[in-house]
Amino acid sequence: MKRLHGLLAAALVCLGVLALSACTGGSDAVDTQQQTSYQFTGGNKLGAVTPAAQREPAGPASGTLLDGAKFGLAAAKGKVVVLNFWASWCGPCQTETPQFDLLYRKIKSRGVDFVGIDTKDDKSAAEDFVTTNKISFPIVFDQPGKVALKLGNIPQLALPFTVLIDKQGKVAAVYIVRLADRDLQTALDKLLAER
Repeated sequence: MKRLHGLLAAALVCLGVLALSACTGGSDAVDTQQQTSYQFTGGNKLGAVTPAAQREPAGPASGTLLDGAKFGLAAAKGKVVVLNFWASWCGPCQTETPQFDLLYRKIKSRGVDFVGIDTKDDKSAAEDFVTTNKISFPIVFDQPGKVALKLGNIPQLALPFTVLIDKQGKVAAVYIVRLADRDLQTALDKLLAER
């Protein structure tokens, strides 16, 4: 029995080492590629944004929309962008995403783009959710979860989470909790007031 426990403990240690090495990507692959880009270090308080002088450029996030069109964050420069990471199976997302759509419809004419990043989901379930809830902003289908990594090594510990990009294409805030639309509106008003 002791031998079985010893083997189990050794296997767990090996798995832990393998998981850590897989997460780092070997010889600083992410750091070498994005030395001057945003690297996630923690979330912002609700409604708060990072001071403009401390912001770093978002990584080259891109993907394919549910309708087959292409999305690239670089094309939105000059606008404030809300990237909302969600999935159709996520309980808090089922409330947050339709509320965000109402806010999007209200403020899109002010120079704000919303993009949903559907991650770790089934495509047909996502399409059904979008249709049923009449979501009008574009949705990137990102089943493997690559967009958050490209954006700035943002861990996907839980859904939903939201990233705000300023008019210069820099990460202005990362909220790693469900947002009420009033909290998002407060942050967006601050970013829209910037030049």
